[in-house]
Amino acid sequence: MTDLRPDLKIIADFIPAGSRVLDLGCGDGALLDFVVHGQGVTGRGIELSEAGVLACVRRGLSVRQGNLQEGLGDYPDRSFDYVVLAQTLPFLDDPAMILAEMLRVGQRAVVSFPNWGHWRCRLELLTTGRIPRAVDLPQAWHEKPRWQAFTVTDFARFCRANRIAITKQAYLNRGRRIDIFKVTNLLSTTAVFVLER
Repeated sequence: MTDLRPDLKIIADFIPAGSRVLDLGCGDGALLDFVVHGQGVTGRGIELSEAGVLACVRRGLSVRQGNLQEGLGDYPDRSFDYVVLAQTLPFLDDPAMILAEMLRVGQRAVVSFPNWGHWRCRLELLTTGRIPRAVDLPQAWHEKPRWQAFTVTDFARFCRANRIAITKQAYLNRGRRIDIFKVTNLLSTTAVFVLER
């Protein structure tokens, strides 16, 4: 599991052995490969890039090419135990629709995302007057794909307003897990949440 990105390690820990998992925006399939072959999970993936789909197929994974913006209409309600969206939420045009679809087709959704509420981002905006790069997402605002900055607090408020329960949470600071829950928006560079309706 040492090859996994830190947020993917936490996501893998949140998924029990034997679960049915759908990984959205699964990239090269690193997480899906780990949970399928290491935890006995029944897994499927959706990936936009052809290179990502090919990498997944080479790993022996069941992945199809698709655009998340079109929704998950091919999947019936409660088809999966967990639907995963790792580091993709800031790049979606309609994140509310995707989260609703994740919670329709899965009993639980697991999301990870960079936190622009981290103190370094706040300080950079204050001192330079420029939109900062998130510490765990070093991509400029003008590079493709475009992202939308939001914070842990923004996401928690969105969940409350949409009656989505955050049942588990974990926070990272530059790849290391932190267990401080009072000022997570200030100290975390990445957040991982398990969500339920």
